[in-house]
Amino acid sequence: MNKENIRALFPHLDTNQIYFNHAAIGPWNKLILSRLEEYKNLRIGNMINPHPYFVEKSKSAKEKLTKLIGGTSDRIAWIDNVSNGISLLVNSLDWKNGDEVILNDIEFPANVYPFLNLKRKGVDVKFAKSRNGVVDIEDIEPLITERTKMISISYVQFLSGYHAKIDEIGNLCKSKGIIFCVDSIQATGGLAIDVVKSKIDFLIGGTQKWLMTSQGLSYLYITQDLQDRIQQENIGWTSVKNEDEFLSYNLELKDTAERFQNGTLNSLGVCLFDASLDLFLDVGISEIENAIRKNSVYLINQLSEIGISPVLLNTNENRLSGIVSFKHEMNKEIFNCLKSKNIICAMREGFIRLSPHFYNTKDEIDNVVEEIKTCLRSF
Repeated sequence: MNKENIRALFPHLDTNQIYFNHAAIGPWNKLILSRLEEYKNLRIGNMINPHPYFVEKSKSAKEKLTKLIGGTSDRIAWIDNVSNGISLLVNSLDWKNGDEVILNDIEFPANVYPFLNLKRKGVDVKFAKSRNGVVDIEDIEPLITERTKMISISYVQFLSGYHAKIDEIGNLCKSKGIIFCVDSIQATGGLAIDVVKSKIDFLIGGTQKWLMTSQGLSYLYITQDLQDRIQQENIGWTSVKNEDEFLSYNLELKDTAERFQNGTLNSLGVCLFDASLDLFLDVGISEIENAIRKNSVYLINQLSEIGISPVLLNTNENRLSGIVSFKHEMNKEIFNCLKSKNIICAMREGFIRLSPHFYNTKDEIDNVVEEIKTCLRSF
């Protein structure tokens, strides 16, 4: 698919706006709208209880998702959000007083609060100190002790857009018997991931950002080894092997990661996600990653030319993602100017965060930078 054909799939591009806010929530495309219409027709009469349809699409979506994150589909489960996914993990492990978890000081709260809640069990939560939007193995390794039980990090930092050296951190964790947890919500759909190569024990992400689908639907990946080590805290009627034998009450959990799907799921979200994944597979995640990186490099350079220094200005391009953030003394004015011109981005922690996807163009980047330049002149 060429870029023109890809862009024709996005109705929002006909609304005279430039959308650079995929790190918050992505727009729907015509593949999703077609699936939505199909699902609607089922629910209004063709198949009012579309459970067989859901089962088919759920299986399909998991198989497609493995093409983006690696692993096998039996190791994937659906959940509602990242916070609950991480809580599921941390609440199912056997923590001892004095155990340690290593995080960092620029994590999104979803990857922090579930761990802070472990302090009541005597767990010590350590924070690696970031360096101008960067946190990586060099910052984490010195904090490791014999009591370190888990390291958790975002594949891509939500504010700076830094793309961590996941392979190196994974190898370090494996060599020391440390559980490696990765939040991939700002990476999946924008960067190629290989959970096996990176030795990730637990990966969690949502479908609403770079994957451009639904809020209220997330996915988790868990290795068989880690699954075997935990005592599942939350269990529901669909966690067990004999879920269709309602009155047997036989608490024998499923062998696959589906044991973590405790009850009624976001079936509409899963069906829409299955349709959305076709775009990523048709284009190819390597092509998508390459396009996103080129957009980021170009955007950083263009901002630099008008006197704005993005957080990752001098960062190796292999460590860039789709997020480009900067702080300026007139950020509020810049943000309001962009908003008035129908340019959609985000303000986070005093930074303006721009997050174009692979289908966005250099012309759009030029327009955004020109509007920022015009705004600065006006003030």
